[in-house]
Amino acid sequence: MPDFRYHDINRLSAEDVLKRLETGSGGLTSDEALRRLREFGPNVLIEPNRYSLLRGLSRHFTHFLAILLWIAAGLSFTADYMKPGEGMATLGWAILGVIVINAAFAFLQEYKAERAVQALHHLLPDKAWVMRAGQPVEVARSEIVPGEILILEEGERVPADARLIEATGMRVDNAALTGESKPKRRIAAPEEDGHWLDIPNLVFAGTSILSGHGQAVVFAVGMRTEFGKIAGLATAVETGLSPLQKEIITVTRIVAAISLAMGGLFFAVGLWAGLGFWISAIFGIGIIVANVPEGLLPTVTLALAMSSQRMAKRNALIKHLPSVETLGCTTVICTDKTGTLTENRMRVARFYVDHLEVEVQESCLVIAGRVTTAIEAEEYAPLFNAIIHCHNAKRVRQTDGRPIVTGDPTEVALVEFALDHGLLHREPLPRMGELPFDADRKRMATLHWHESRLVAFMKGAPESLVPLCNQMLHQTARSPMSQEDRQRIMAQSQTFAHHAYRVLAVAMRDIEQGVEKLDIDHVERNLTFLGLVAMMDPPRQDVPEAILRCRQAGVRTIMITGDHPLTALAIARQIGLAPKESRTEPSGYCPVIEGRQVETMSDDALRRLLTPTRPGEAEPVFARMAPRHKMRVVSTLKDMGEVVAVTGDGVNDAPALKKADIGVAMGIAGTDVAKEIADIILLDDNFATIVNAIEEGRTVYDNIRKFSTYILASNVPEIVPFLGYGFAGMPLALTIPQILAVDLGTDMIPALGLGTERPHAEVMDLPPRPRHERLLSFSLLLRAYLFLGLIEAAVAMGGFFLYLFANGWTWGTHLDWSSSLYRQATTVTFAGIVLAQVANVLACRSDRLSVFKLDWRTNPLMVLGIAIELILLALIAYTPTGNEIFGTSPLPLWIFGPLVLGSLTLLLVEEGRKLLVTRFLHRPAHGPIETVH
Repeated sequence: MPDFRYHDINRLSAEDVLKRLETGSGGLTSDEALRRLREFGPNVLIEPNRYSLLRGLSRHFTHFLAILLWIAAGLSFTADYMKPGEGMATLGWAILGVIVINAAFAFLQEYKAERAVQALHHLLPDKAWVMRAGQPVEVARSEIVPGEILILEEGERVPADARLIEATGMRVDNAALTGESKPKRRIAAPEEDGHWLDIPNLVFAGTSILSGHGQAVVFAVGMRTEFGKIAGLATAVETGLSPLQKEIITVTRIVAAISLAMGGLFFAVGLWAGLGFWISAIFGIGIIVANVPEGLLPTVTLALAMSSQRMAKRNALIKHLPSVETLGCTTVICTDKTGTLTENRMRVARFYVDHLEVEVQESCLVIAGRVTTAIEAEEYAPLFNAIIHCHNAKRVRQTDGRPIVTGDPTEVALVEFALDHGLLHREPLPRMGELPFDADRKRMATLHWHESRLVAFMKGAPESLVPLCNQMLHQTARSPMSQEDRQRIMAQSQTFAHHAYRVLAVAMRDIEQGVEKLDIDHVERNLTFLGLVAMMDPPRQDVPEAILRCRQAGVRTIMITGDHPLTALAIARQIGLAPKESRTEPSGYCPVIEGRQVETMSDDALRRLLTPTRPGEAEPVFARMAPRHKMRVVSTLKDMGEVVAVTGDGVNDAPALKKADIGVAMGIAGTDVAKEIADIILLDDNFATIVNAIEEGRTVYDNIRKFSTYILASNVPEIVPFLGYGFAGMPLALTIPQILAVDLGTDMIPALGLGTERPHAEVMDLPPRPRHERLLSFSLLLRAYLFLGLIEAAVAMGGFFLYLFANGWTWGTHLDWSSSLYRQATTVTFAGIVLAQVANVLACRSDRLSVFKLDWRTNPLMVLGIAIELILLALIAYTPTGNEIFGTSPLPLWIFGPLVLGSLTLLLVEEGRKLLVTRFLHRPAHGPIETVH
């Protein structure tokens, strides 16, 4: 049995590698590959969190509020069994319908999000080229086994961990594993031990070939790859409940406690009053069921879903609905740098020519305050000519016909600069040869035929290229390069590097006729220095403003990247995460912490580092961070009581994404693993989108409180008729079908209207709500039940008795439940609740601002909901079908006068309460202040 241990495979020669893995340069035979496939299994990642349709659907039937509704339905059927004909079975079936419809809706939203995620999964290649029995063969990625010979070409992604045995000009992008965006060179020669991911003769699954080509022997597949190991870390991370899910549990317990307490109390008092066991039991159950807000669950679900739709239009895909609200209470964002804060593409930013620094802008150059174009800057023509020709980047067309540039990121940046500035309008010079880049020389050269002579263009590391120069351009003419010139050039190079620019030196040489050998020794000498090129992956334009908005909103932003500390600090300064460098304090006062420091840091020291000592203090910048380091930072922040959002795109981010309260993956550059684990996917990979999502999340929480107040208030006028019937011997003023008509009919659309209130300008000027703040706070319950609810009960019951007394009924007289008068009187109660709820929905738009200061035109769904509410009232009261289903009867128009007057009284009394609160009690604001129109 072959030994596939690979801990020292980097130190072996190519021949020994082949022996160790029992293969040959021609690869495996098909039979041997099949045998190894059976032995080692397919080259796939185990996906522990793969979305299950059955599990996803069942979750919506078993959460706390759904369980409370199940219990309410069960009690309804029990009451119907004990005393049939009271409408309790109808209530039970209606509650079951609510559970099913809500679960189906929430499941459909999650399923659509999961389908969208699947459409984004394209990280690992489905096919790869290998050598089989001496012939190149394309096979499925899953069929690759240890000992396979991979054929690697520019632009491909590596399908498995492998040791290079041939490599020509190869550079790879390991960002998916390490988070570091800088290309890494790869060679085939044996290498001594080092950091496993940095050993130059190894390539890893999920990484991409930026340039060059080669062959490699596979030594690890599937979950044994580095990609698989890091993905496996995520399986050990336990995910907790979101803040909204915790609040729903709390709300359920509060509602259940109130319901059970009132039901039990009524049952006991009924027995004491001599009502009998069965009557007391039935009305005890009726009280419990009437207390359950059947409309709350679907309204919460619909509000979250509608918010997620709005966020989708702002490029944030919500996979799990509670994640919308979780963002609203986020206190810390731990963000990656490359691709999230930056554009994830190198751009030419500056030149240094003839001891002058040149700034590159979108379509022009700024030279010593003079603005010109690249075409007009004739003194820089030799430099631009070299840039245009000395590269191996390729211009190709995508399947949709759009042209793109592929290759090494630095070379892509050079070609894109030339494209953007109109420098590629001429035919390129014929290439006659190339001296490729290698790690020892740190430079490359290309040979071209130009005006009957041979010209060599070179680019490379300044410390490698500048010493080879003996001339430089001075005002388009060549002049000797002095030692002072070299020192000034190298000093400028170091300045660029200090500010995290990637620096290339560019030179040229006219090859004289009669040169016998065009090799390194003969070509790369007596060069003419043309200039320095400084490149950077620049910050996204809207990120600095987004960082500022976060700071104003009390949300801390911490950069955690695998990139170099200087690069991380420079970007942090550009976007406002770190203070600008000053003469008095050259290094700034922003701590830059590397992963190795986190490794040795105690828990207390890390907590102190992550605890700001004063408002506005610069957050630490974390660089060279491995997955375990990032996960430790996130875990520590959570232990400190922070609500943490984590962004990431690589498999190295997966553990931290899962550990966070909210995981945010990149939709464009993100890996399969990151997208699978995340709660939210940014379709544009932009940090500013997260800030927009936080704004939306805060608004959602405030809106949920608004419609919770609205829905709970109507429970009081639904309960009071039962209390009056049981305790005071009143006629039952409201029937079970009419309760359902309010909870699941007339209330639904206005409640949804409250759930769609738009974000107000001030919502991001307030700090995140405290973690301990309850969704249903004591003040909210007090306002809903004992203030708004009691006023509604007074309006409804007042109308009920007014109508009875106006039609000759006297107290104590028996009222036949089948009589027309009784049906009309209960219809008055129902109409009174509906009209009071119309006033209530206007009152609930704000618990502080006057309804007369809020523009009703900003919420068209609420206006539509009120119209539908009144239409439903008319249909239920004045159509034969409505009368039959809900036990109602048409009403004379005069009774609506007192009901409307009572509803206006609710509005005016609530206006008085708001005035008292805002003007005299000076109540502090705990939520967003609505815009005054």
